[in-house]
Amino acid sequence: MAPHDSDSSSDDSEDFTTTDVLLGYASKEPTGDTISQLGGRPTWLDPSQPPSATLAKCKICNDYMPLLLQLHGDLPEYFPGHERRLHLFGCKRRTCRTKEGSVRGIRSVRVTDSSWNAKNKKAQKGAADNRSPVAAPVRDLGSSIFGVAPPSANNGLTNPFSSLPTSGSSSNPFSSNPFSTSSANPTTTSSSPKPAAPAISDLPTTFAQKIRLSSPPLPEPKPAIHPEPWPSDLDLPHPYPAYHLDADYETLDPASEQSVPPPPPMDLDDPISSTSASVSAAEDTETFESTLDKTFLRFADRLAQNPLQILRYDFRGFPLLYSKTDTVGTLLATHQPRFAGQEKSSGSGKKITTAPRAGSAAIGIPACHNCGAGRVFELQLTPQTIAELEVEEEGLEGMEWGSVLLGVCGMDCGGEDGGVRYVEEWVGVQWEERGRL
Repeated sequence: MAPHDSDSSSDDSEDFTTTDVLLGYASKEPTGDTISQLGGRPTWLDPSQPPSATLAKCKICNDYMPLLLQLHGDLPEYFPGHERRLHLFGCKRRTCRTKEGSVRGIRSVRVTDSSWNAKNKKAQKGAADNRSPVAAPVRDLGSSIFGVAPPSANNGLTNPFSSLPTSGSSSNPFSSNPFSTSSANPTTTSSSPKPAAPAISDLPTTFAQKIRLSSPPLPEPKPAIHPEPWPSDLDLPHPYPAYHLDADYETLDPASEQSVPPPPPMDLDDPISSTSASVSAAEDTETFESTLDKTFLRFADRLAQNPLQILRYDFRGFPLLYSKTDTVGTLLATHQPRFAGQEKSSGSGKKITTAPRAGSAAIGIPACHNCGAGRVFELQLTPQTIAELEVEEEGLEGMEWGSVLLGVCGMDCGGEDGGVRYVEEWVGVQWEERGRL
């Protein structure tokens, strides 16, 4: 039995699969994490330095949008010394739905490790040229990032989204540059002075004009962009109800995975009718399979095993697509892995599936507009998010999407000067399509 599905206990000998995906659940009870939340008002790394208010405005109607999700996103295994938070905002206007820019994502970052920052700048330059991310270290997101033990650990439930203290004073392998050398300036020999070249003004006018025409004009200085002040709560839309976040690794029961419905039973007492019915059923099944949206079936089956999940977190993984035929699905479907990963045995004898990691070049998300490095998938919201946020809403004019995907810079650029930097990231919304089945 998958967790958060029922209060009944499960048999330890039952065969199930645990994936690398962390599932988030909304909770009205405190979970020990004072940063991550669903709904409510946003908080910032530096309250005295909020982002420009334009980042929280709908690109369609230009109105402020309420907060959907705020996530404590520190990743010490990937970005030591980086403080990270992720924010998703969504417009409530019905006329803005299904339009790009009605859901926006912000990644805020502050770098406190200057030695890692120097190495990161060099890596960012290479990433901008090659459009490929740095090699991923061994994954243990649960224990080192969110405070959850890896799937193979046999311990009690903890909150994976809880804030963790800064790591100890471990040595930084990037603190020194092995490629830097110090040498004295080489001695130069003086040579006879060469005659000075004539000034352009002394040359014939026609030649000077040609020089000026062939030289590229200097770029005009861009005017300084002043961030729009963050408004007061009275000027912001009414927020969605606030929830704490709890989480656990995704657990799947292979026996409960649905497949194509079986054909109707045949009449075994009549051989002739049985034969004709068998042929007809086979044809009907083949026709039915061809009309099925298998991507949506996989999406629905996967969520049905943990129906209360509101968040799927899998940094540098691959999202669970709602559709392959919409704009987002078309962009990412060709890069979707064909297999679920390699199975390994845990200490308790249960199967643990390690999903293959996807690099920025293999995910299909557009590159970072800030530094040029490849973006990677980090998280997605599920339809249960809508049910939780709109529990107090009246009427049927709510959000209508199947999934909201967030792709972030694979180098976690920004904040190199020790201050807080806010970077808008890629958001892919897979809008709800009625009558799929």
